[in-house]
Parts: sequence; C-alpha cells; structure tokens
Amino acid sequence: MKIEDKINQLGREIPEAPKPLAAYIPATIEGKLVYTAGQIAMLNGTLKYKGKVGKDLTLEEGISAAELCVINCLSVVKSVIGDLDKIQRIVKVTVFVNSAEGFTDQPKVANGASEFLVEVFGEAGKHVRSAVGVSELPIDSAVEIEMIARIR
Repeated sequence: MKIEDKINQLGREIPEAPKPLAAYIPATIEGKLVYTAGQIAMLNGTLKYKGKVGKDLTLEEGISAAELCVINCLSVVKSVIGDLDKIQRIVKVTVFVNSAEGFTDQPKVANGASEFLVEVFGEAGKHVRSAVGVSELPIDSAVEIEMIARIR
C-alpha cells in the first residue's frame, strides 16, 4: 500500500507544503538524506496549536501538535522528492516543545510524532529522537519538529 494511502486511512492527509516564515528553504537533499527545516503546527496557513504546553495547552493537545508538525515535515519532504514512497526510513526526529515552567513531559509530546511515523512506515518509521523543552517558538507555536529521512 502506498504511504499516502496509509496516511489517508488514518484520517489524515498530506497538505501542500507550508511556506517558510523567513529566509530558508523547507527541505534539502544531501546524498541519500533529506533534511527538513523546523516545521510548526500550521494547518492551511493557520497556526492550529498556539502557546505553551502545560499552561495554555494540555498534554493531549501537545501530542496532536507534534503529529501535525511531523505531517508537515512529510509534506516538505514530498515537495523535494515527489513521492513519499521514496522514503527508505526515518532517521532522526528533533522535537522542540514550547513548554510551561516545570513542564517535563516533552518525550510524551514527541510521541505524537514518533508513534504516527511508526504507524505509517512500520519498522522504517523507527528513528532516533531528541525531545527538548524551550521557552519560546516562532509565532508561539506549541511544537516545532525537524526530521531527517533516508531516501531510496
């Protein structure tokens, strides 16, 4: 089954790649690796999850924000490789969580992205990961994610 069909079966879709907020490109290919710029919780040009997880947003909303961010990562990967079926494996995911003071569940927030990738790609979706709490993110996004994927 095609990767996008799996994503659609999960009730999600790959949107058009979000436009950069500043002077950078959303993704680049270096050898067999695709590197994404940080992707925030944008949906159709609107920030869907705004504020600090643990204060303005619940843990569950943070998890949903992480899933949306990684979907946006896949979107920008698709924009440079043309077809998500060219992804051989997800190598690394870095998750930045806009965290309230004292919030320490960044790994649980990051699971929103990690579990989605494993559900879609199976074993090839298992990856190394960092989950980091930060005091602020661009335009007050709850989560920002960057990803590295190996392509065929």
